Amino acid sequence: MREIEQIYHNNFGIAFYWKDQNQTISEKVQLVFKETGFYFTVQELNLFCDLIEDSLIENACCEACEMKYSCHKFLLKTPCNSIDLAVSMTELKSIKDLVEGSLFRIELDEYVYGTGLN
Repeated sequence: MREIEQIYHNNFGIAFYWKDQNQTISEKVQLVFKETGFYFTVQELNLFCDLIEDSLIENACCEACEMKYSCHKFLLKTPCNSIDLAVSMTELKSIKDLVEGSLFRIELDEYVYGTGLN
């Protein structure tokens, strides 16, 4: 089994970098949730974050509903133009946490080990 360097995880999924011969390949992030895997650049991950936010705004109708996030599936666009995901509002919020947490960690590491070094 290939080695990984974990970036972030929650109860719904994980984001990580692949390693090749103990060298971390940080050009792309492997994002895995709900039996689905995406291999995104950081730019694509940022785009996915924007698409998630758009979906949350567009599907905000659950706030006043008695079923509160438990009945409908919504289409979530991805940076892959030919792929949309059917997710519930609860899943959408978990994906949002996974992507935002991953981006936060990536940006923090870039600052601490990059521009933040003296």
